[in-house]
Amino acid sequence: MSDPQAPGGERLLLVSTNYAPEQAGIGPYATQLAEHWATARDAEVHVLAGLPHYPAWRVDPEYRGRWRLVDARDGVLVHRRRHYVPGRQSALRRAAYEGTILGHGLLAPPRMARPDAVVAQVPSLAGGLLAARIAARHRVPFVPVVQDLMGAAAAQSGIAGGGRVAALAAGIERRMLARATLVGVIHESFAEGVGALGVPAARIRLVPNWSHVTPPTRPRAAVRARLGWPQERTVLLHSGNMGVKQGLDVLVETARRAPELHVVLMGDGSCRARLAAAAEGLPNVELLPPAPEAEFTDVLAAADVLLVTQRASVLDMSVPSKLTSYFVAGRPVLASVAGDGGTAAELRRSGGGRLVPPEDPDALADAARALAADPAGAAALGAAGAAYAAGHLSRAAGLARVSALLDEALTAHAPARVRAVRPALPGAPA
Repeated sequence: MSDPQAPGGERLLLVSTNYAPEQAGIGPYATQLAEHWATARDAEVHVLAGLPHYPAWRVDPEYRGRWRLVDARDGVLVHRRRHYVPGRQSALRRAAYEGTILGHGLLAPPRMARPDAVVAQVPSLAGGLLAARIAARHRVPFVPVVQDLMGAAAAQSGIAGGGRVAALAAGIERRMLARATLVGVIHESFAEGVGALGVPAARIRLVPNWSHVTPPTRPRAAVRARLGWPQERTVLLHSGNMGVKQGLDVLVETARRAPELHVVLMGDGSCRARLAAAAEGLPNVELLPPAPEAEFTDVLAAADVLLVTQRASVLDMSVPSKLTSYFVAGRPVLASVAGDGGTAAELRRSGGGRLVPPEDPDALADAARALAADPAGAAALGAAGAAYAAGHLSRAAGLARVSALLDEALTAHAPARVRAVRPALPGAPA
């Protein structure tokens, strides 16, 4: 079989269950990374992905009934494989989700010539295993970028039955990461967990996520008027996935105890219907669908306070990607999270908000009232977050970090490739 060179002499495979048109979570990072490689490196870029389903946990109507297809999107070939999508989360359903991703990927890997490297976005164990297998088959570098630690997630997220599968998930992670040339982590709080899975510190690199959204452009007052938010009301907005680990019940209870606050839950997820039922009869709770991409940061900026919530048990398995967007919006962030976790550390570093204990509606309400009573202080927090995003979370810097990780892996792997293909010397044993 012929193996023609890619346009820029390089062929890359990115394995990411989530990809455009998904606008939340990992999808935008995978999309911008693949498109960057296709343009900046002039590489032939392939992506092995699932069907768009996040954060609604429902397959996008445009893709329903499809089993396998190849999307050509902005210079990238996206090989999509159908998989099970659980409408409600439990350990068993999550296992079925991962299992069908793995099974279909093994049955029908992407049809492409030999890649030069395989990179995986890893909150998906199945995606990481598929990437490791493809890289091993072609004897090329395997570079996972750890966005979530799934073993820790199973133990900490509160998903039904999660504790029983945490050790199994961690064992799979250990085997998968052992095959990596280098391992990227999006936050330094993940490094200890990755090290505990057997990866030497010398093979771990910090590659923080970047702000994948653009700054707001529309006047706040105009956007608030369109959304029906009176100027005199204090609007608290949570945007993103409505899942178990977010612990969003605290926001409904906050609204119940503080009727002067207007709490907006914008997004979708497995817990949305339950949250809507819990908020029934509360006039100061509003549920909105995800904002269109073109309006997203304008809606964030129209709120008075942006909310991050996590269950008290969530410590070192996840740093919400929404934080990068929140900082760009320039509004103060109020985080109801564990004080010794990665999310709290990132908020402290930014100077862009305040921390309150997790799952404590009274503390959250008091902090929101304090921000509302100090507009100048709230504005200063928002400005600090925006400055942090501009100085540390630019798209160019983030893409450059992951590309540098890829280049280092390619360089480290090059001697092994040379030895593997070098012809034997005359007279040497076969």
